[in-house]
Amino acid sequence: MNAAIAVSTDWAPLQVLTALHAIEAEFGRTRQVRWGMRTLDLDLLALGDAVLPDLATYRHWQHLAPDQQQQLAPDQLILPHPRMHERGFVLVPLADIAPQWRHPVLGQTVAQLCAALPQGARAELRALP
Repeated sequence: MNAAIAVSTDWAPLQVLTALHAIEAEFGRTRQVRWGMRTLDLDLLALGDAVLPDLATYRHWQHLAPDQQQQLAPDQLILPHPRMHERGFVLVPLADIAPQWRHPVLGQTVAQLCAALPQGARAELRALP
């Protein structure tokens, strides 16, 4: 199950990420294998229009080859999430709450990113009753 929420905070990005990791741990999440099975996965997708730590680092992680994506993990927070625009399971729920949020690097709204997804990425999703 995938969902998205929007919150207002004055916390620094790392504080938010630390809080999300603490919630995951409370629910039994352990980090053993990158992209492995997990009981709960809470991601910080974006924080307003912040691009962290900088545009060059963001672009490096955004364009990382698929085989490297599975093997490497950044040692710092990258915002917005470097592959959120490719993932229907992220964009479709996000479009429910923030269709007009504009990706600070790509310049497109969530609604536009969602509409640009390949049909297969949208077809694999279904709404809960």
